[in-house]
Order: sequence, then structure tokens, then C-alpha cells
Amino acid sequence: MTRPADDLLAFTRQALNRVRHETPLVQCLTNQVVANFTANALLALGAAPAMVDIPEEAGPFAGAASGVLVNLGTPHAEQRAAMTEAVAGAAAAGTPWVLDPVAVGSLPVRTALARELVAQGPAVIRGNASEIIAVAGTGGGGRGVDATDEVESAAAAAGELARATGAVVAVSGPVDLLTDGERAVRVANGDPLLTRVTGGGCALGAVLAAFAPPTTPQGAAQTDRLAAATAAVAVYTVAAEIAAERSAGPGSFAAAFLDALYGLDEDTLGKRAAISWA
Repeated sequence: MTRPADDLLAFTRQALNRVRHETPLVQCLTNQVVANFTANALLALGAAPAMVDIPEEAGPFAGAASGVLVNLGTPHAEQRAAMTEAVAGAAAAGTPWVLDPVAVGSLPVRTALARELVAQGPAVIRGNASEIIAVAGTGGGGRGVDATDEVESAAAAAGELARATGAVVAVSGPVDLLTDGERAVRVANGDPLLTRVTGGGCALGAVLAAFAPPTTPQGAAQTDRLAAATAAVAVYTVAAEIAAERSAGPGSFAAAFLDALYGLDEDTLGKRAAISWA
């Protein structure tokens, strides 16, 4: 059943409060270029980061974590093995995990790995339009990590991918699009400066993992996955807007963004979040 947009906004405020009070432990198997920014974003939000990404540790830790991020930005051989192990550990424990298929489609190693992982039941798949189209098998990817497709051109592929995998698919862009294959939501917040900071998109994957609900022994999410993912994107992009208002450029924006995540309150989020059903 589709909830009114006002209900989604109320859920978003509650979800921020839950993260702040529960301090979810988020395991990040992520791009070495963005690890520091990702960890700091989680800390600013009120979550706890853990960069556990080596074999023999990744699987057991995924079972203890609140959420797991698998980001394919720099997938060296040892990390690829750890990712496969972490996904298996997460599945066994009911830990939700997020797949961020960075530069998939244009590069062969990560593209093959993404196809393997996407079949293992991610809770959320987050990427730019070109990455989502490539994961869905209807396009060849973008220019490295940069999208060459518009968000709306990925809408059909995102819906098909969500239905095929059971994941919420989040397409990042000027207006973010999220879908569970039956319903779709747009979040019209954010600022272009977020694309001028290394890790601006990758850290969102970790925030999605912090907000993702756990699964029951039968594999169903305990709360609405689409609403939880929408909340994560809204929190992240509203913080980006606030940071941009206080910044002179990318350098000051990066610091202001962490401050904005740290200081964001439910009232400000409720007033600024632009959430609508697509």
C-alpha cells in the first residue's frame, strides 16, 4: 500500500531519530579513496563505522553488524574475496547490505563481481543512472565513475532491477529516484557541490546501510525498505543543501557537510525534505 507523502516525511524524521539513538554499526567494504570521508560521515550522523574488509574477518563481522556496505570502487583481489564472504555472512544473519556498483559496465572485473553479488539479495542497490542501467543489463555504463545518462532514463531499468532482485534501487542525480519495483519516490534535495567532493556519492551507500531495516528469519524486512532508503537519501541530501549555503567551494563544503549531518534535527529535516511519490 502506498503511504501518503506526509507519512513518508514523518517516517523520515523518526528514522533519523532512531539512527541517533541506536548508533548502528556499519561495516564498510569500500573504495580506498573514500574510506576516511565515509567513516566521518557515519560518525557525524551518529552511526559507528567499521572498515572490516579482509577475508576471514569480513564474514563473521557482517553477522554482528547492523548493516553492510559493499562498494566496488577499488575492488582488489583480497577485497573481492572479503566482499563475497561478507555478503554470505550478512545473508545468514539477516543483516541488510547495500551494493554500490561503482563504474560497473565500463570495467570488466567489477562488472562480473556486481553480477555475482546482485544475485545474493542486497537490501539496496545505489548508483548513478549509468551504473544502474548497466547492472540491470540494459546499457554499457558511464564514463568511469561519471554518469552519461539522466536519472529519468534509468527509471525503467531501476524498476526491473528492483523486481528481479527484491532490492530497493536508488538512482542518484539532481533529483534522486528510489523504487522497490512497485512504488517509486523522488527526493528533490541536494547540491552540485556534493559531486565535487571525493566520496560524496559513496558515503551515501554507507548511510543507506545505517538506515536499512534488518530482516526476519524468513527474509522479509522488518520495516518498509523503500521508506527507510528514502529517509537516508533525504537526510543526506538535506545536509548537503545546508552545507552548500555555508560554503565557498568544495573544500569548505566537505567540512560543512559533516557539520550539517551532525547538527541536522528533525524539525529542519521536516521543513526542508522534498519527498514525493513518482
